[in-house]
Amino acid sequence: MNAPEHITEDPPEPVRRAADSSDRAYRALRQALVDFRFHPGERIREARIAAEMELSRTPVREALNRLASEGFVTLVPNRGFFVRALDIDDLLDIHELRAIVESAAFARMCRRAEDAQIAALAEYWQSVQPVYAAHDADAILEADEGFHMMIAKASGNSEILALLPMINARIRFIRRILIDHARHDDDLVADHAQIVAAALARDAEGGAALMKSHIELTVTVAREALKDALLRLHSASARRSPTATVLKD
Repeated sequence: MNAPEHITEDPPEPVRRAADSSDRAYRALRQALVDFRFHPGERIREARIAAEMELSRTPVREALNRLASEGFVTLVPNRGFFVRALDIDDLLDIHELRAIVESAAFARMCRRAEDAQIAALAEYWQSVQPVYAAHDADAILEADEGFHMMIAKASGNSEILALLPMINARIRFIRRILIDHARHDDDLVADHAQIVAAALARDAEGGAALMKSHIELTVTVAREALKDALLRLHSASARRSPTATVLKD
């Protein structure tokens, strides 16, 4: 007898186990990438990762595809997955574009958004502050992107709303690295609070300037975070043996 339509059946056990394995591989690989346990530009060997995690290659490949969609790794056809290379010039270019787009989005929001949209932004910011206090890096990344996407949506400009997710995909890897940097959380919280205050006052010019300086500060902190990360990478490489595991300390 079939279950009534309004009842959602649990997925079969093999399906659930496969999803759990893929998620476990995703989390382990993502943390290893953020910790620079792989070299920039290094090919990720699926078989080695699968052996380390005692998994088949299928969940590892699923995890890598997910990481590729998020900008953490690059998929090269017929060659495999590679760790994203670090390019300071690329970082500066994409953040320059981001500053232009998000400053314009903020100014447009102040001039055109409904009061309810401005209030929703302020409420969202209040609701996610405990995430920053808990120092959960992945949750902070999600909350931060959500904050900026709300401004883009409230701007009412469909092109900005379409462009910002593409920018986010390009900078997500760097964003995730700098969340672990000592300066990041306090600076981010202070900046977002001021941006919200400007939105509530509908201070388009002042808020746009705040957004621009906020993104410029992000670049400064990102430079510091990358420098620290590369120093850790160099130090770890000097100690790492050819047989060392990648996903375990």
